[in-house]
Formats: sequence, structure tokens, C-alpha cells
Amino acid sequence: MLNPLVPVCLFAGLLGAQHLDGIKQLTSGGQNAEAYWSPDGKRLIFQSSRGEMKCDQEFIMNADGSDVRMVSTGKGVTTCGYFMPDGKHIVYASTHEAGEGCPPRADRSRGYLWDVFPGFDIYLATDDGKILKKLTETPRYDAEATINWKTKKMVYTSLASSDLDLWSMNLDGTDKRQITHDIGYDGGAVFSHDGKKLVWRANHPSTVEANQRYQDLLKDNLTAPMKMEIIVADADGRNQKQITNFNCASFAPTFTPDDKKILFASNKHACDSRKFELYLMNTDGTGLEQVTDFGEFTSFPEFSPDGKTLVFVSSWKAPGKYEFNIFTAVWK
Repeated sequence: MLNPLVPVCLFAGLLGAQHLDGIKQLTSGGQNAEAYWSPDGKRLIFQSSRGEMKCDQEFIMNADGSDVRMVSTGKGVTTCGYFMPDGKHIVYASTHEAGEGCPPRADRSRGYLWDVFPGFDIYLATDDGKILKKLTETPRYDAEATINWKTKKMVYTSLASSDLDLWSMNLDGTDKRQITHDIGYDGGAVFSHDGKKLVWRANHPSTVEANQRYQDLLKDNLTAPMKMEIIVADADGRNQKQITNFNCASFAPTFTPDDKKILFASNKHACDSRKFELYLMNTDGTGLEQVTDFGEFTSFPEFSPDGKTLVFVSSWKAPGKYEFNIFTAVWK
């Protein structure tokens, strides 16, 4: 049931060869996504639905793809796992207290939509799966948490304000503060390595019609992800600057190891499609460069703590239409 290590070193000549070398495929089969490093760079936490699973659970594996094990409850649906600074604890969002089964998914007849399940809360657990504390208590969506290991701050997305805003809190759940206030979705945020900046994806409606659609979807615990832009700001939300204007879907941004550039996923080359590639740009939005050219879905990049290895998710070379696997590559 658990995925074997599958090495892949067939990347020579593709566009990304200028930045990516020695690509290795760590999973094989199922839908695997959002893989994030442990502080020592030896392990990855990721979400996956595989085998008989109907919705995502959290898993941890070694950085070479070995020793895969589930660390969530196996109930409800989970998302956005992340390691705590000590490498011995994790946080992730789960709906298991709201119901043991998978919550009903969005009606795609209304378009490609993301569920923002009200049952999602953020939990602190040991790296072997023992839940220690529930960090959020709002009756609506709380998820998408990431952590800056240096400042020991967590950023996440919440509907506590009745809008999908970014919030920060201490690692024990105290000192919750609202970061964003603009109407619309703000999510998928990560800190710069020094903890001074944030980058995230956003969909802020610019017309009356767009705002009405956003509000109507939100009432049904849904949001539309296909018009997302990348925003950079100070860690407290000040000095926000939108650095893309593609009118497409751009998300999963992360800072490069020197904090001078942003690596992110976008379908700007084929708006409204589900074919995403990785792009690189300066933090002011200049110097845009396409990194991959797989012709498939490629997203969720994150650099290892030493800055030498990139982990990402892609449907590249997947035998099934809805198979997504986790890859690593040496970053050049």
C-alpha cells in the first residue's frame, strides 16, 4: 500500500535543467501533495490519499522516500502538515472532530472550486501521530499553517473574521492576530527565512460581480482558486505588494534560500487550465523566469533547510490522470 522509492533521472534537456538536477521521484501512486521539510532536512511531511483512502491524511517519510507512515488519525480529511522547530512535533489541519468520514466535496458543476470545510481546525501532534493540543477553536475554517522556525511564529488562514484572512499565532496557539483585512481569499502563506516577510496567494475581487460570486461561494464554504495573484508583505501584513498580475492562477509561493526571489506555481502559460509550471521572480515582481516545462501539474515547491534541494509535486510521467507524486531535485 505504501509507495516505494522510485528514482527518476531523466531530466536532461528540459527547460528546468538550468535550475534542477538529479530529479528523484519519491512516491508512486495516489494523490500526494504539499510535502514540507523537517528542520534537519532528513524527513518530509505530506498529505496523501492512496489505496482505499477516500480523502487526504498526513504522512511522514524519509527524504529518500523510505519509511512512509501515516501520522494523522485516519478520520475526516487533513491538509497542510508542517514540522515544528524541534523536529519532533507537527501541526496539521483536520476535520476529524467534525466527522469521521470524508466531508462532501464541492459540486464541480459550478466550476473548479476549493472546499473550505468549517470543520477544519489546526492540531499539534507528536511526529508519531499523538495529538497533544487543538490550536484553533473557531466554528469555521482554520487551516494552511506554516511555521518560521527562527521566530517561532505560525501563519495560517482562518474565517474567524468572516472572511478568508491570514492570521498569526504563537506555536502554542496563543496571541492570535489578524494579518490581512482586504475582502477576498488570502492563503498559502509562508515566511521568509529571517521571518521578516510573508508571501502568499490571494484572490481579492475587483468588481461587484466578482465580489458577489466570492461571497456566494463562501456561504457554501467554497472558494474559486483559478484567479490567484502573489502578494509579498512584512510579517505583520504591512507594506503589501502584489507582484503578479497574470489574471490566472498563481499559488504555492516560497522564498529562495537567500530570500531574494520567489519560486511559485502558475498556469499563466495556459490560463484556466490545470497545467501548472514553476516560475521564479524577484520579490518585487521583476525578472520572471520559467523553471519547469513538464506540460503537467507541477506545484508546491519548498527548499530544504540547507537550500540545496527542492521538493515539489507533479503529475509528470504519472500513468493515471489524477496521480500526483512527490519529487526532489538538486537546486542549481
